[in-house]
Amino acid sequence: MFEVGDCIVCGNNGICTVENISTIDVPDIDPNRLYYILRPVYAKSSVVYIPVDNEKIIMRKVLTQEQVKELIDHIPEIETIAEMNDKQREERFKECMKHYDCEDWIKVIKTLYLRRQERMEKGQKVTATDARYLKTAEDHLYCEFAMALGIERNEVVDFITNQIENRK
Repeated sequence: MFEVGDCIVCGNNGICTVENISTIDVPDIDPNRLYYILRPVYAKSSVVYIPVDNEKIIMRKVLTQEQVKELIDHIPEIETIAEMNDKQREERFKECMKHYDCEDWIKVIKTLYLRRQERMEKGQKVTATDARYLKTAEDHLYCEFAMALGIERNEVVDFITNQIENRK
C-alpha cells in the first residue's frame, strides 16, 4: 500500500503523487471502498481515482536516485529486442510497454534508436509505428528519471550520456 505523499508510476496516468487515501462519494460506488486520490505530476489539473484493491492497473513507486544510477550503469548490457518482422516486433514493443518497467522501456528505446540509424543509412524513413513507440518509451522513462534525479525532463538524455561516458 502506498502512503500520502508517495510518488508512484500509475499505468497510463504516468507519475502521480498520492494526495489522499479515502472513500469517495459517487453514486453507484461502494461507499466503503478505499481509493488512492492521485495527482499526475505532468498534468496538475487532473485527478485520478484508483481503488486501493485494484489488480488491473500497474502501480509502483518511482525509482530512487540510486536505482536510476544503477540502471543507467547497466544500459550498455541491456539487450535490444531481436530483429523480426514488423508485426512481431510491434507485439514485443506492446508487451514491453504494458509492464511500466524502466528496463523494458530502455530495450524499446535502444532497439528503435539502432533501427532508426540502420534505416537512415539505407535512405529510409522511420516508420510511424517505430516513432510512436520510441516517443512513448522516452516519455515514460525520461519523466521517471527526471523525477528520481530531481532534474528537468530535457536534462535526462545528457545525464544518461554523461553517466555512461564517466563509467568508461
